Amino acid sequence: MKEAVEQYKTELHGASAEEALRWALSTFGEHQVGLASSFGVEDQLLTHWFAGLAKKPVIFSLDTGRQFEETYLCMSQTMAAYQLTYQVYLPEQVGLKALLESKGPNSFYDSVENRRECCGVRKVEPLKRALSPLKIWITGQRREQSVTRTTLDMIEWDAGNGLLKLNPLVEWSEPQVWETVKGLKIPYNQLHDQGFPSIGCQPCTRAVATGEDARSGRWWWEEPEHKECGLHNRPA
Repeated sequence: MKEAVEQYKTELHGASAEEALRWALSTFGEHQVGLASSFGVEDQLLTHWFAGLAKKPVIFSLDTGRQFEETYLCMSQTMAAYQLTYQVYLPEQVGLKALLESKGPNSFYDSVENRRECCGVRKVEPLKRALSPLKIWITGQRREQSVTRTTLDMIEWDAGNGLLKLNPLVEWSEPQVWETVKGLKIPYNQLHDQGFPSIGCQPCTRAVATGEDARSGRWWWEEPEHKECGLHNRPA
């Protein structure tokens, strides 16, 4: 697979974000290419392009059960704007019930281990189900988002999930994303206008001050190198 990834990197060298999406669809077929959306601004931009390139785009979302109301509103507005249907994955009920009964609803504040356990139940396990029929998944990750993402490539092999990962916006800056989204009049999550550059579960996300790291509002009680939920595990 290492040789294949290197070949894919060569094929994608110099490609724009939209061209990378087109490449994925033509190389693997649209039923094996999936876009993961948490309804942040990057995902909204990718959804705009993806919905225009695929006849029946596979776009999935993980509903942890602790989302912001603004996130659900963004989902509804996007469905209406693009006439698309999301594949929604919920936590497996047995595991969630066991976690709540043994540690309560907010154990993630107590330790990094507890927080990762909660993310595992609410995000990681549902993600594995979402990815199981796919050969490549598309993310909105960018290098400048955090210290855990500085070594991202446009395309990578995700050994943990056993498939390719495509990051079309890897080299984009935040101003580039916003200029494009507003220029194309793409619906976006209202939380961005309230100081939330990165959006996750409501109890684990807060607004940040101007100039702060984009992901400083995620799990703000933890050190920066720990701030991944398990969906994207990379060394700091």
